[in-house]
Amino acid sequence: MNTRNDPAQAFREEAPELLAALEEALLSLEERPGDRELLDTAFRALHTIKGSGAMFGFSAAASFTHHLETAFDRVRKGELAPNSELISIALAAQDHIRALIDDPEQADQKEGERLLARVAEQTGPVSSASVRPATVSGTAAVKAAEAEVTWRVRFRLAPDALERGTNPLLLLDELRGLGTATVMALTETVPRVEEMDPNRCYLAWDVVLTTSQPKAAIEDVFIFVMDDTDLKIEPVDPESKRIGEILVDRGEVEAGKLAAVAAGQPKLGQLLVEGGAVTEERVRSALAEQKHLRSEPETGKASNSIRVPAERLDDLMDQVGELVISHARLKQLVASSADLQIKSVTEEIERLSNGLRDTAMGIRMVPIGTLFGRFRRLVRDLSQDMAKDVALTMSGEETELDKTMIERLNDPLVHIIRNSLDHGLEKAEERQAAGKSPQGLIHLSARHAGTQVLISIKDDGRGLNRDRIRAKAEEQDLIQPGARLSDADLFQLIFQPGFSTAKAVTSLSGRGVGMDVVKRTIDSLRGTIDITSTPGAGTEITLGLPLTLAIIDGLLVRVGLGRFVIPLSAVEECVELSLEEDLRHNGRNFLNIRGALVPFIRLRDVFSSRQPADPYQKVVIISAGERRVGLVVDQVLGDHQTVIKSLSKLHADVQNFSGATILGDGSVALILDIGHLVAFGQTLEQQRDAS
Repeated sequence: MNTRNDPAQAFREEAPELLAALEEALLSLEERPGDRELLDTAFRALHTIKGSGAMFGFSAAASFTHHLETAFDRVRKGELAPNSELISIALAAQDHIRALIDDPEQADQKEGERLLARVAEQTGPVSSASVRPATVSGTAAVKAAEAEVTWRVRFRLAPDALERGTNPLLLLDELRGLGTATVMALTETVPRVEEMDPNRCYLAWDVVLTTSQPKAAIEDVFIFVMDDTDLKIEPVDPESKRIGEILVDRGEVEAGKLAAVAAGQPKLGQLLVEGGAVTEERVRSALAEQKHLRSEPETGKASNSIRVPAERLDDLMDQVGELVISHARLKQLVASSADLQIKSVTEEIERLSNGLRDTAMGIRMVPIGTLFGRFRRLVRDLSQDMAKDVALTMSGEETELDKTMIERLNDPLVHIIRNSLDHGLEKAEERQAAGKSPQGLIHLSARHAGTQVLISIKDDGRGLNRDRIRAKAEEQDLIQPGARLSDADLFQLIFQPGFSTAKAVTSLSGRGVGMDVVKRTIDSLRGTIDITSTPGAGTEITLGLPLTLAIIDGLLVRVGLGRFVIPLSAVEECVELSLEEDLRHNGRNFLNIRGALVPFIRLRDVFSSRQPADPYQKVVIISAGERRVGLVVDQVLGDHQTVIKSLSKLHADVQNFSGATILGDGSVALILDIGHLVAFGQTLEQQRDAS
């Protein structure tokens, strides 16, 4: 949908960002109730939602938000404390505002009424200090007059302000709401009708405002457009007068004629000249006193960011991928040519192609803090529901990850955090008995590690119960009784479908579904999961993820007549496996890599290749977390810039491949799924140990 022609849809796309900012501010305000900046941030978010909602036809959302905004206005004035109960109500109200924006007809109106009643209970009766009296008399009138200040507010909006949803009439109405205002539109930059762009803002405004409110209240009116607005707010000097007043004082025009013309026509100066009331030179002289308001529309401050639909980024990435494939074909054709000029052009295209690829991938990268921020509310609500005192801390929020991966990581992290709260963290009494702080801790972190991003979810709870996991696994025939398993392999069993060690099913967990979802999602992202746990000290789950799902660097290998791609991020080294060395293993597929035994898999056996093996095979050592496996291939062909293409639904059950790519000669190479191959190698090792 073209949001440029659908302002309501544009607001629906902007609203989630405003609501997220509101939620972030509210949660932080609960921890730091005296932070004025957080309070202002929450108030600004409410103010924008109300104003924009009213502008684009979301009257129900605007009306509901108005009541919440009023409550926070009283908090700003110091009449109300931002206590935990008010924050809880505001968070629930935020959810209701979201429903009113997404689908006003389906929103629960009774829930809205209940929330407003709870807001009223918190705010209590409105104090006289917050109500502007309609009339005053006697001494009170004198004091009120002394408290009032007259301000001159002059502003010109950015030329594209109307396109971005700013309604200057609403700004003027807000100024009028602060006191007595006289508004004059400045039209000297309005072009001829045939030259006018209906989407541009050509007017500026000169407002004389008499109010008892402070200057900050006037600035708040422009708080969301201030960066792109030429704004002046100055106390009125007796010598400071508007154009009309200057002309009247000079005796160049009668006050009555000025008022009549100004009321009926916008271009005051031009009409005065045409009517013979004043000369053009004198109007120019008067206008010179307001030179600062005569800037051209093109001089408005340009925005340093734009909103682009996600589909366009996906299309851009697809086009870049096709360019990479075409370049690979060109490079292969040029390799057999002796023409140095063609080779030079090919190298230049490669440089430009790589630069475009990096730029396109960089555009798709999003700070992971946008994902982490969502879990503050989750932890707060769950800890209250479960009567546990839990703190959530975060680090590495600036770490960037592909936007598609950010979207798909939400559900896995929700499941892991829920399990940590439900199973991992103890009640306050149990923690104190164990010598711990009564407040539990969950820490989210992210960091770059080579071509991967490592996301860690760590708690300081009771840790995983190894005996219970083993007993449950034996009960479900996942392992043989008495089988020797490392902690890493034992903990991986919790990701099996239907596996749960919970003694009772709760509303949060216990059915063995959540961690299975985590495993399937991370596998689909070509990621890995590692678990470490210390009894009584807590558990840490680390997700290893590639930076992007679109284009990766790969190692191209040959097995028989087939060619395959191994993600280069998983490759540690390549060693040679001679025929004599292979025969010395006596059927036990292990390599001694600098004193460490590494199991290896013969890919020709896995892929049922009928071609005879090369006399000198190669072993590509790959790793997934702490586990290492060797892949025996016939030949290592070299590195390859790999554009990932998804497999069809017919191949959904093929577990050894995560996708495919097109080579320079137009043939297809399958991309190996490192997670499944490493798990397969570990299974072979366990079977040999058991035998």
